[in-house]
Amino acid sequence: MVYENPDGVKIGLEVHVQLNKLNTKLFCCCSTDYHDSEPNTHVCPVCLGLPGSLPVINEKAVEFAIKIGLALNCSIVEQTQFHRKNYYYPDLPKGFQTTQYDYPIAGNGKIIIEGEDGEHLVGITRAHMEEDPGRLQHIGSIDRSKGTLINYNRSGMTLIEIVSEPDMRSPKEARRYLDKLRSILDYLDVFDGDLEGAMRVDANVSVFGGERVEVKNISSFKGAERALLYEIMRQKNHIRRGGEITMETRHFDEARGVTISMRTKEEEHDYRYFPEPDLVPLRVADRVPKVRETLPELPDAKKERFMKEYGLADTHARALTTEIKVAEFYEEVASKVDPKTAAVWVSDILKGELNYRDLTIDAFTVEDIVAIIELITGNKITEQSGIEIIRTVLDHGGRPMDIVNEKGLLKVEDDIVATAVEEAINENPEAVADYLGGKEKSLNFLVGKVMQKTKGRADAREAREKLIAKLKE
Repeated sequence: MVYENPDGVKIGLEVHVQLNKLNTKLFCCCSTDYHDSEPNTHVCPVCLGLPGSLPVINEKAVEFAIKIGLALNCSIVEQTQFHRKNYYYPDLPKGFQTTQYDYPIAGNGKIIIEGEDGEHLVGITRAHMEEDPGRLQHIGSIDRSKGTLINYNRSGMTLIEIVSEPDMRSPKEARRYLDKLRSILDYLDVFDGDLEGAMRVDANVSVFGGERVEVKNISSFKGAERALLYEIMRQKNHIRRGGEITMETRHFDEARGVTISMRTKEEEHDYRYFPEPDLVPLRVADRVPKVRETLPELPDAKKERFMKEYGLADTHARALTTEIKVAEFYEEVASKVDPKTAAVWVSDILKGELNYRDLTIDAFTVEDIVAIIELITGNKITEQSGIEIIRTVLDHGGRPMDIVNEKGLLKVEDDIVATAVEEAINENPEAVADYLGGKEKSLNFLVGKVMQKTKGRADAREAREKLIAKLKE
């Protein structure tokens, strides 16, 4: 199958990743643990850009940046240098941002995602280090704000900006790219994606081979997909009405689901880049071998191992390795029960119940899911009872065996099922006649009657088999 892209949609993403698992900011000793603090309490002369203050590089941040570059299959430069990117904005107290310009620490990488037509490769142009500006909090939406508050606690936090090639062809592919990128970063343990501002997205999008438009200030993956859907439709409608798309920067208003024009798009020369005089060039190539040794098994490699070691299908292996906590949870379960059975119950059933409740894997224990699987494989309870136990644990708490006893979920004996089958047949002659006449759906009705008589404690498959055997007599 060849994916057709008749509208010529091209999407490239710039993802700003905040390395909030570092203890201190990029150029000073201020704590990174600011998220629950009062505004403007995690600041110092360096991150406020006061005259005479001098930056000092955080070495651990450099190691994290190299680790990210290697995980994204990038080349790491021999030597890099910080530059001053000059522009004025209220959240940038110095009037410039310290960033990397013509020698990003990593580049020419790739990520493989699930595209519209199978596996799809997205190129990584560059990954570079820079400092985070402060945070503006508008009173109302950005275009109707009655005022703006500034919090500099975030100023000076280490950012890695990961810039992709314009290789994505739909908002859905962009969402999958973001999911895959977050998965890799979670495995590397360099950031906490659940914290506010941990991953921020700017999207560049064009249609029909026209000029690209940048959409900024996207704070969520769902928001990125919504912003792209809106912007693609806006551009297509504008062109069809005879208009031309000009290069510009737009803001995504998440509340209204629309993009708003902010300014014309800046070019590189507008920023007047020049080398940061207070920081010497940084040699990084010598650090690569040591950092490479610390790389964990990444999602793609873990997926392949799960398929080979546990005999899992691609779909199960993919679902179980997207989140590192789920992968670790599964491996612990698979060490105690049959791996294939564990895969079905963890990826298909438990994850589904967790997602429905917006919970993470931490909401369940390995011991409880193992106990449920052992009850099922030991023919003590039905699969439906197993699902009921999971739901009860998540909604009300409790231990599996206690729930089995309280709700009377132990499977009934064979003779009780056989009696229920006979009663269902004798009491429903019309359904029996319909089934014997070729109406397969009538059998489902009879199975339901058996389950009713056994109060759901019979195995539905077993009841079905007994009914078929009895009706053939």
